[in-house]
Amino acid sequence: MPLRLRALLYLAFFVLLTACSQQQTLQGIFQKSTPHETYARRLRQAGLDETALGRDWLAAADRALRDSLVVTLPFQETGYFTAERATAAAYRYQVREGETVRISLTLGAGTEARVFLDAFELDPARTTPRPLTSADTTALAFSYVAADDRQHLLRVQPELLRTGRFTLRIQREPSLSFPVRGKNDVAVGSFWGVDRDGGARRHEGIDIFAKRGTPAVAAAAGYITRVNETPRGGRVVWLADTEHSQHLYYAHLDKQLVQPGQQVKIGDTLGLIGNTGNARTTPPHLHFGIYRGGRGAVDPFPFVRRADALPPAPRTAPERLGQWVRVKDKQTNLQGSPATKGATVAGVTRNTALLVVGSHTDWYRVQRPDGQLGYIAARAVVPAAAPLRSMALPVATNLYTQPLAGAATLDSLPAQSKVAVLGEFQGFRLVRSASGTIGWVAG
Repeated sequence: MPLRLRALLYLAFFVLLTACSQQQTLQGIFQKSTPHETYARRLRQAGLDETALGRDWLAAADRALRDSLVVTLPFQETGYFTAERATAAAYRYQVREGETVRISLTLGAGTEARVFLDAFELDPARTTPRPLTSADTTALAFSYVAADDRQHLLRVQPELLRTGRFTLRIQREPSLSFPVRGKNDVAVGSFWGVDRDGGARRHEGIDIFAKRGTPAVAAAAGYITRVNETPRGGRVVWLADTEHSQHLYYAHLDKQLVQPGQQVKIGDTLGLIGNTGNARTTPPHLHFGIYRGGRGAVDPFPFVRRADALPPAPRTAPERLGQWVRVKDKQTNLQGSPATKGATVAGVTRNTALLVVGSHTDWYRVQRPDGQLGYIAARAVVPAAAPLRSMALPVATNLYTQPLAGAATLDSLPAQSKVAVLGEFQGFRLVRSASGTIGWVAG
């Protein structure tokens, strides 16, 4: 089937899919679905899952959950998607309990597409990722609080038949306000887990040092449950954080300025910094602890650490997005993360053609012709637009969409057609015909 006719058929299917979106099924009424799940269901209802492009879109969504690339937060990447192929990008990152993860997506100028964002938690006890939260580009930013120290995964997938660019940012910020007025996490002088009483116990909180009399303030809205004095904590205040179902513990106060049952809002003064209790021989400081139902004490630092700085913007050439490049070294590796010592996901040799689908600092996120994704240093590739050589085809030859025998045909080139060779992969050559069409030829 000619490529133009196939594209028109896909467009007709897409119009049908959009029409289906106006209808509500019983499943859609009674079952809450993510935007991605709703789109996939409507795709199936329209019969698009029986087309090659529809099957590829569903397969790309599932594959992204298995083949995610590892990134370090804060993270920013400019990505590219094309109407000609169904893809999904997936990013895996480490978070700590109590951190707020903020995700934002910005579409490039002129890009009109719906992009689905789905965050998952990777739990070793589960065979599949656990959904956390979802959105699409009707809401360009969203955030959630990490419930455990885990790896999370973000899948980014555009709807069918769209081409464009996006910029993705993933950053962390505190889920609580800082509990000492005028200070931030630089003032923390003793951290979670350090030895106490000669190793007989561990520190179940953080110590925030400040001048005597500095206000200790509510890090969350809630109500006061206890105001008392203990041998170890001295003058203490307990605050029930109703939003996050946890209790905040303020110890070693010089003065307590609230009463049990009192409602407080973020920033209200609860007491003044001192060194009462077993802190009498130390400089004035606030011992700040967090206790969660069923968990006991947890490390408070991720809850109050400063927000990430703006992640670095890509330094690679933006015009490479959506373009082919080729490997210039004799042999190098695609890596699972944009880091100097990232794990290898695949090897590539000189002149291997790679499609640039993302840009992060000095790295490209690329797709090998067989679909394998990875990161490669920008210095390791050159633009494929500058051909390796020119050649005349000895016999009539099909120009394929992929380096596979039996792949869809873009064109049939007669014998002695002149083509420019742009790259290679597993016995195929990526070429540009005299008409400017880029595709693959065997041999």
